[in-house]
Amino acid sequence: MPTNPRQSCIHALLEWEKGKHFSDEILHTALERETLSSLDRAFFMETFFGVLRNLSRLDFLIGLLRDGAIDPETRAVLRLGLYQIFHMRTADHAAVNETVNLAGRARGLVNAILRRTLREKPALESALASAGPSISTSHPEFLLARWNATFGPEATELLCSWNNQPADLHVRANELRIPFAELLRSLPGAESSPAHPLAIKVGQLPFAAITQGFCYVQDPSTLLACELLAPQPGETVLDACAAPGGKTTYLAQLMRNEGRIIACDLYESRVARLRENVARLGVTIAEVIQHDCMQAGPPLTPASFDRILVDAPCSNTGVIRRRVDVRWRLTDEDFIRMPAQQFALLRRTASLLKPGGTLVYSTCSLEPEENEQVVERALAAVPDLRFVESRRTLPFVDRVDGAFAAKFTRT
Repeated sequence: MPTNPRQSCIHALLEWEKGKHFSDEILHTALERETLSSLDRAFFMETFFGVLRNLSRLDFLIGLLRDGAIDPETRAVLRLGLYQIFHMRTADHAAVNETVNLAGRARGLVNAILRRTLREKPALESALASAGPSISTSHPEFLLARWNATFGPEATELLCSWNNQPADLHVRANELRIPFAELLRSLPGAESSPAHPLAIKVGQLPFAAITQGFCYVQDPSTLLACELLAPQPGETVLDACAAPGGKTTYLAQLMRNEGRIIACDLYESRVARLRENVARLGVTIAEVIQHDCMQAGPPLTPASFDRILVDAPCSNTGVIRRRVDVRWRLTDEDFIRMPAQQFALLRRTASLLKPGGTLVYSTCSLEPEENEQVVERALAAVPDLRFVESRRTLPFVDRVDGAFAAKFTRT
């Protein structure tokens, strides 16, 4: 298996091009399989995610530098070389020579293009600056059009800029294991985040802090839905789409590990990860099950839960900074398909809520079709569901990931 970080990046980019897996899955698999030093791992991660963030820009440059078709492997090599030249502090000779060495039979072509890039870099930068917004921001035109209509041009520009920056690393202190102040003192260079009282911004995270369950890597925006749900010790709670477990484990923390949480997910691999996180963080009240919440059957029986969290599968447009390739996977049709699924899930889980109980519907989407419009449809379709309030975070306003949460009670 490759032990050269540039070779690892090429392999990962070619795997991504197959369209079967998202970038975070590909990265996780590669890091488990390949032997890389900590510095090489960091280089691999930066180049892989960086190329995907800047795909439109890099392909625009390739189009200026090369006429005619290019095979996928050569394109991946060129993307990597151009990313290093335009977006990293890698020395020019290293960016060219090390990348050319990966080009196989296309060495001559790649060498010529990259050396021409160095000679013409100012002109190429000028061409990038004058290219259209979908090139300069490296976002699909249909997403830009949606956001311009919803938020306006200035906010859209800020949002695209946010999406193209490496994500800050936040952890949530797991006070089932360790007090917040003690964890903060133990993390080198860490600082308390203004976004949430339990959030800590870290530069480097000691592996032991994760393995011992002292914290969970989690953007502060993801805590919004749990706090709106406000579960109490001793209650019975359903987390309907629970994997990988960030919200499940925070619900348990809010409940002081007293009561009962049913944590469901549909797929076996995700359930396994959920179980692992629940155990590692010291949660003892969660019963993790593989179950489709759209299907009836124990323990999901009518009117049996005090509180329900429906963190619905969504487009993820609020977390593109973190899930860099989402922008390239989405289509207009997704914003028809997903709201229909979200509405069906919300209507189904509402029947599981006790009278007087609380349900929170949440997404990490910025899109009205997946948020406010799903709420409106649910209120029209479920007569005994009463809307209480909604909250949201916007990256260009709140400086955290985008999130939406709506609170209901059942009369």
